[in-house]
Amino acid sequence: MDTVSCWEPSGNLVESYLRRCPARDVLTVLADKWVPLVLGTLRNEGGPIRFNELRRRLDGITQKMLTRTLRNLERDGLVRRTVYPTVPPRVEYELTGLGADLGVITHAMGQWALRHADEIGAARIEFDERAARDPEPVRL
Repeated sequence: MDTVSCWEPSGNLVESYLRRCPARDVLTVLADKWVPLVLGTLRNEGGPIRFNELRRRLDGITQKMLTRTLRNLERDGLVRRTVYPTVPPRVEYELTGLGADLGVITHAMGQWALRHADEIGAARIEFDERAARDPEPVRL
């Protein structure tokens, strides 16, 4: 799809996303729960980090999921993978300029989440209590 034609004349990003333009593909990258955490960890490191050290810092991620996430980020040009010809091979990961730029956005999202965590928690409790008192009928 042509990049220019995917944008609504009004500049409405949501409409653009729904029309399957390139912005949708990019936003889908951020929808992966591990991507912001991997980007944030690499951003905090400020330089190259080895796979196992990265995995240690990401509590709960499996080796397979970290490998998949890093490959996807490398494919998208957000992460650089460097292999050193040692025995065993040493592999390091770091953000590219593009990844660092995106890291600013994911960092802002994380800061927003921290500022509003209590409000979101309270809203969830209120919703769950209301749903327990007045369950809506299931509609098919």
